[in-house]
Order: sequence, then structure tokens, then C-alpha cells
Amino acid sequence: MKIFAVGMNYIQHNKELDGALYKPERPVIFTKADSALLKDGKPFFIPDWSTQVDYETELVVRICRLGKSIPERFAHRYYDAVTVGIDFTARDWQREAREKGQPWEICKGFDGSAVIGQWVEKEKFRDVQALHFHLDINGQTVQEGCTSDMLYKIDELVSYISQFFTLKTGDLLYTGTPVGVGPVKINDHLEGWLEERKVLEFNCK
Repeated sequence: MKIFAVGMNYIQHNKELDGALYKPERPVIFTKADSALLKDGKPFFIPDWSTQVDYETELVVRICRLGKSIPERFAHRYYDAVTVGIDFTARDWQREAREKGQPWEICKGFDGSAVIGQWVEKEKFRDVQALHFHLDINGQTVQEGCTSDMLYKIDELVSYISQFFTLKTGDLLYTGTPVGVGPVKINDHLEGWLEERKVLEFNCK
């Protein structure tokens, strides 16, 4: 099982991160280790080696069949379910890595950094490219997004990634975070919503 993730896929988040509105020339793809996966409502333990761990709420797509070099027009056949996930980021380590042109594996792929909610079959929705999702922390909404605002759409991402990696059943794709990221602290209670469904709930320790 591989975990793919997309950076800088919402224009307002790019301004939040870099102070400018822009679309990357191509999708920004990175991976997380399989030990990053955190599911079933288990608590997230904030690592003591980072001074700032931020939540990044994202729509996550589940790959359902083997595929390589998938044409974009067929990409919708290769995923069957979606949910809300959290791409936890050690922001202090990421800043240093970006400044030095270094890889993101530590700041993005550490244990527990890929939280996943309950899957919802994509057929439950009229259009996966028009889904609203949001994150509540301690009962207050802190981040909201809509998949219609993605710079690179889901089918584009599936097709692009499959040029370089063979997609397999069970692989995950975190599709990018909208504006509104921020830090978590011990005892925070997080709830992720996909339209009217609460699909994610866990605590920080």
C-alpha cells in the first residue's frame, strides 16, 4: 500500500504558505510511509521533536484497481471511495527543508501523520469534484474546502501519478489542502466532515 499526497493544490493555501497566488507547473507529488497511516479513530501523538505540527484537511481517494499510464478520461474507473483525512505536517521541519531544497519525508511522512476517516463510496455523490468538506477542532470549524477549487482535479492527479508509479488496489491519494491550516495541541478533539457526514473523529495526545 502506497500513500500519495499532493502539495499546493488550492490557490488560496498557496498564498497562505508562500504569500502568492499561483498554480504549480505540474502537480507537486510526495509520498508518506505506510507507518504514517492512522485509522479507526486512534489518537494522534504529537511528536516531541517538532515545535509546530499543523493539520491539513484533505479529500482522500481510494484506488481500487491496478493501473499504469492511465489516460485521464479513464481515471475515474481506478478509484471507488472517498473520505476526509488529515495530512499532519511538522511545519518547522518543512520550512527548513524548503529553504535548503531538501526532501519532505520527515516533515510529512512520520508515524501517524496520515489520518484517514471512514470510506464513502463515490457513487453516493453526484460529483466527486464538487464535494464540500471541513474540519472542526473542539467543536469549532477551523478549515473548509470544496473539491471544485482544486488546481489539479482528481482524474488529472490519478493519470499523472500513474505515469511514474504503478497504482495498486488499496493505494491512497491525499488530494491537497485548502486555506486554513493551523497547529494542533495536546487534548484537541478533531472531527472531519464530508458534506453532511462525519467521517473522522480522534483526539491529539
